[in-house]
Amino acid sequence: MDDLYRDYILEHYRRPHNFGALDNATATQEGANPLCGDRITLQLRVVGDQIAAVGFTGRGCAISQASASLLTDEVKGKEVDAAAAMQASDVLDLLGIEISPARMKCALLSLETLQGALGGPAGKAGGKAPAEPASSAQA
Repeated sequence: MDDLYRDYILEHYRRPHNFGALDNATATQEGANPLCGDRITLQLRVVGDQIAAVGFTGRGCAISQASASLLTDEVKGKEVDAAAAMQASDVLDLLGIEISPARMKCALLSLETLQGALGGPAGKAGGKAPAEPASSAQA
């Protein structure tokens, strides 16, 4: 069973879903893991209270990039409050493999970046997406 999950992670790493810059983004957040060099930029288009579209770019290990791919699939179409309420256990469940303590930061980089984009704990803006378009944010 572990080989199946490893293949699943590698497939998301090789062919990530929602990879690329997002036109007309309403929120952009950069995230990095300085310990290993993983980086992602997450962009959201929020319409009303719903995440209408999501995209990411970045580079890093298979775990960080697969996590971003899986998380973007999960939040697309969700209400902002539901996406902002996601926790580490939700992302680890999406990955479906045991993550060692040394790789935990890699696995959760996408969640921390999402929370920042939504103004959650990383962004500290009260749980709503920023109002300014992504073109005003530096990527």
